[in-house]
Formats: sequence, structure tokens, C-alpha cells
Amino acid sequence: MQFDVRFGTRNLLRMGVIAGVLTVVPVTSAFAQASHEPIDAADAKARASWREAMHQISAPEGGCFHASYPNTQWERVACAPAPGYRSAIKRPKGDEQTVGNGYDYVAQAPAGRLFTQATGSFPTVTGVKTEKSVGVAAFGGGGILGSNEYTLQVNTNFYNSAACAGYSGCLAWQQYVMSTNTPVSLTSNKLTGKTEVFIEYWLINYGVDNGKNICPAGFIDGGADSQGPGDDCVQNTPAVVVYNGQLPITDLAGLQLSGTAAAGGTDKAIVTYGGDAYTATVKDSYTDIASGWTQAEFNVLGNAGGSRADFNSGSTVKVKVAVTDGSTSAPTCVSPSNYDGTTGETNNLTLKTCTATSGTTPYISFTESN
Repeated sequence: MQFDVRFGTRNLLRMGVIAGVLTVVPVTSAFAQASHEPIDAADAKARASWREAMHQISAPEGGCFHASYPNTQWERVACAPAPGYRSAIKRPKGDEQTVGNGYDYVAQAPAGRLFTQATGSFPTVTGVKTEKSVGVAAFGGGGILGSNEYTLQVNTNFYNSAACAGYSGCLAWQQYVMSTNTPVSLTSNKLTGKTEVFIEYWLINYGVDNGKNICPAGFIDGGADSQGPGDDCVQNTPAVVVYNGQLPITDLAGLQLSGTAAAGGTDKAIVTYGGDAYTATVKDSYTDIASGWTQAEFNVLGNAGGSRADFNSGSTVKVKVAVTDGSTSAPTCVSPSNYDGTTGETNNLTLKTCTATSGTTPYISFTESN
């Protein structure tokens, strides 16, 4: 099945417009069937511990990897092509009432600390029956629209890193993404129909726009930045297929997404689901985000292009963002009114109170509901 894909030449990075209403692809993969096999309480607990462990175990090198319970050794798998997915940069107006577009709880590292990892999960999910990604006028109605179209995102703060090559107005940004459907390329109107994990890495307002490709190697030049003299440079890693179809929103509680950043090494996105773990990597030198990662945002949001994930009435989701900064100190819950969230995608849920917890694995947690 093909869908109409329209990318404006100069608005490529802001909108990533993908029109069309999608039909859920029937799931036929062996993994999809196996993930729903009944397991006893002891096995469920062991699997949960295994999933937690896999977010702490690094793949041996760059590339795409998979592991199956109870094995903790990553095995190399074929990468899917870098998807044509494009997120949207936030455009907060100060009147948001639902989650996203800057309005979100963000974990702030203790003073003098930097995050090396953030892991997002949903400890409690109740009443969630349906979800639909819808277009938002402020972003041109763009995105991958339809039922079970959503993303999980771990997002860093914006940071003027060494990768900005001395341009004072440039900002590095990194998104660790699981998307339930992605375009096969920037120029194709065909969608993969698969749930994938990858990293989207950015240099915003890089250099001085001259109508030519001025972005560093490894980036796509998306044209002039709307706020400054430079260009917006972006690229995705090759993807790892998590699910042969659009992972149903009713499986949200079983998903975990983490992002790691290692100075001078590789940055990793890891998804665990059921008895499987998947990871995709990129060199940290592309953004050098490890040198300035002080805030972490995580949530379930619309699928690309500034779209909104609309949940059914009665949905309640508890969100947990566990962070690693080399200490046991609690991070700070940054208020949504600060608009420190960075992605343009949103959902239709309303935020409740946030709490911060110290310990071996510090975290923030909050509830959002419709």
C-alpha cells in the first residue's frame, strides 16, 4: 500500500508531512505471535529483570543488534535502511494544555552532572484501548496519521556542542525514537508498515545558509533554519525492526526505550519488548551530545511531523524516566510551564503531579490522563 508523501524543500525538517490514513497491518511474524504466549509469574519476573539488564549492556560495536531472553549477548542483525522519518522541533506558544510541543515534564540532572543514559517506561497503563495520530495545524497537518501510529521518544536538551564547529547559534539535539511506521525514504510515498527503533540526530541552525549543502558529513541539509542564519542538518541511523507491523497501543505497558550517549564512543537507542531487545547506534561525534546532556524528556507522542497521539477517553498512563549521571541523587522534575521539552510531537493527555526519586537508579515519574 502506498501513501502520498509531500516534503516541502525548505520545510523538510519542521514538518515532515506525510498525508493519509493508514490501515493496521496484520501481524504474522513469529516474534509477534510468541510475544503473547502465556507465562507464569516467576518467568514474568525473570523477563522483567532481563529487560532492565539489557538497557545496561552495550553492544560490542556500532551497528544493529538483537538479543532474545534469556541470552544477554547482543547478536548483530541486518540493519533496515535509515528511515525517511522526520520529527518536528517544538514551537510552543505558551497556551498548551496537553503534552508535548515543549510542554512536558523533563528530568534535570543534578548540578555539575551529565546524563549518560535515560530509560523511559510505563509502569502503569489503564483504560488505553485506542490511539490515533492526527495532524496539527501549527505544523501543517503533517505526520504519519492513523490508528496505532505513534512514537516513543527519549529526547535530549538543545546544546551548543563541539559538533557545531564554533557557530554560536547552532544547537545539537538528539532523539532516540521508536516509531510504529516510517517512510522508506524522504522521496518515497511508501511506508514500511513496521515498528522500528533508530536515532535521529540534529545540528540546528548550523553555519550560514548559502543555498547549498553546508552540513557536515553524515547529515542531510534541510534548508534554512526559521530562526537563524544557518541550515538545519539532520539524519537518522539505520533502523532495527522491532515488530513486523504496527505495534498495538494496547501493548504500551510492555515497552521500554532508552538512549545512551558516550563521549568519544557510540550513542545507542535500545527497545525491549517481551523477550526481545533491539539496539541501533551512531557515533557520538556527530552531535557530541554526551558533553552537554543535562535534561531528558520521554513520552508517547504522535508519529512524526508535529502530529498528536489521541488516546481514547478514560486512558491513564504513568510515565517513568530513569536516569544515569554517576550519582544516586534525585533529578529535578522541571515544570511543564518552563517549556523545556524539545520535540514538536504531542498527545492529548493532561499532566498530573511529578515526583523525583533518588537511589541506585534515580528517576522522575508522573501520570497523564484523558
